This record gives sequence, C-alpha cells and structure tokens, in this order.
Amino acid sequence: MILCILGPTASGKTDLSIQLALHFNGEVVSCDSMQIYRGMDIGTAKPTINERKGIPHHMIDVVEPYEPYSAAQYGMQAAICIDKILKKGKLPIICGGTGLYLNALLYGMHKAGECVYDVREELTERAEREGLSSLYAELSKVDPVSASHINQNDKRRIIRALEVYRVTGISLSQHHEFSKSSSPKYDALQLCIHFTNRTVLYDRIDQRVDIMMAAGLFDEVRSVLEHQPPPCYTAMQAIGYKEFAAVLRGETTVEKAVVQIKQSTRRLAKRQITWFRKSDNIRWLETSGANQVPSLLDQAITIMKQAELVK
Repeated sequence: MILCILGPTASGKTDLSIQLALHFNGEVVSCDSMQIYRGMDIGTAKPTINERKGIPHHMIDVVEPYEPYSAAQYGMQAAICIDKILKKGKLPIICGGTGLYLNALLYGMHKAGECVYDVREELTERAEREGLSSLYAELSKVDPVSASHINQNDKRRIIRALEVYRVTGISLSQHHEFSKSSSPKYDALQLCIHFTNRTVLYDRIDQRVDIMMAAGLFDEVRSVLEHQPPPCYTAMQAIGYKEFAAVLRGETTVEKAVVQIKQSTRRLAKRQITWFRKSDNIRWLETSGANQVPSLLDQAITIMKQAELVK
C-alpha cells in the first residue's frame, strides 16, 4: 500500500508529507504538474533542500521548461520511483494537488497521454487561421462532455481534447471514464486536507504569494523566459509565470500582476477542491488552520493505523 497526501495549493501538503516520511521511514513523490520543471522553483513552491529535512523527493526537476511533458509520462516515471521505494522497504508518499497526474499514476491514461506533434501543430495552425471558436465548435460535436468543462478561450485544453480524439478515435471524456473504471495499479490510502474555513486557506495563499515575491519570483520568471530555447506553452501556464510574462511584455504592471496571481491561485484551489470532492476513495483531514501540522499529523496517523498501513 502507498500513501497519498492531497489537497489544494498552499494547504500544507508538503509539511505534512515530510513529517509522515520522518515518522514512517518514507520517501516523497511529488504529484505536481509544474514542479517537474527545472529552474521554476519559487513560483511552484518546491520545498528547498533544508525544508526536505533529509527526506528524498522524487519527480521534482524532471525536465527543462522548454520540454513538453504529459500526465502519461508522469504516470510511468512516478511508478518507477514508487517501485524502487517499495523495494527498499520504505513507504512511498505521493504529495500534490494535480488530480490528473494522480489518476495517470493510479489508473493509467491509456493512449490519451500520447502526444502526436503533427496533429497538435495542425490544430494550432487552424486556431490561428480560423479562430479558436471553430475548434471549440468541432470539440462540442465530437466530445460535448469535455467541451462543457472547458472554457471557450482555453486554447491549450481545446487543442488537447481534439488531439486525443484525432489520435485515438475516442473522446477525452471517454478516456477519463476508462481510467476511473480501471483497477488501480496501487492500493493507495488517499488523504486530503480540508479547511473548515476556506477564508483561512485563501489568506494562506495571499501570504505565500507575498513570500514568493520577497524571495525573487519576478527575477525567476525573467530568467526562465531568457532561457534558450524558450519555455514551452505548458510551462508558461504556471500561475505567476504567465502573469509576470505579461509584465515583461509591457502589458501590465507588477502590482496588477501580483493581484492577478493571488486571484488565479485562489481559483486554482477551488478547482482542486472540486476535483478531489468527486472521488469516493478520499479520506478527509480537517483543519481550521490553527496548530495545523500537529493536528493533521495526528489525524493522518490514526487513519493510517486503521487502514493497517502502519503499526
């Protein structure tokens, strides 16, 4: 059995997973779609070497920002890490908030994770030539379920959904259903942090953005953008990076960008909460924000013992 520590951004997953790893001889496997990129440290809230307290962390700094990366790739590489941890007799602790990556790890993504660049390039050119509305209309016909969950202006996700249909002949929503119905690769105890007062979580998000700014987030974004070759589209969708990229293009100010980063991060947290609430396999760790780590640690250990994950 493996342990998954889940939750929205800024909820304290990292601290809890490290404490559990210290208690139960574990190693942490990140489940974050942006921490895989090297050089994107501050904005993705990667734990520093000191913060890791000697606990090995996997699936961090996997690729360069200019390299495309998929959930399917994550699922395969994370599984290799988990199997190595298990062979050492240690506890794998999956820590993160990217639900799609977690599904890819536990259930697989079938062929939906494969990328065919000529198809993507053709769809991208069509979007520029005909307008994104044309692609969205096509998606609404072939995969109305996915279309209903994708914003009409979300170019990346519209193209991705059409790409999956073109390559596999099966809609992205069907792939997701197949993944849900598949038997999980691992017996996983999934624990998710839940704030009883969401305002407390939003305050934590605002405070963390301020800390990121003080740590040099703006300079980090500048460094990533000056990299050769330039970062790929997916990497530049990371919150904090796309907003400051607009600043560097002269489209907005630093002050306005910081406000937008906080708003976007709160929206991300809300989407993550909605994703995890749909799962029937998750056990909830309640927190008011006060005395958080000790309280969450006690709850997690109690559940782990009940599940006979640890003695």
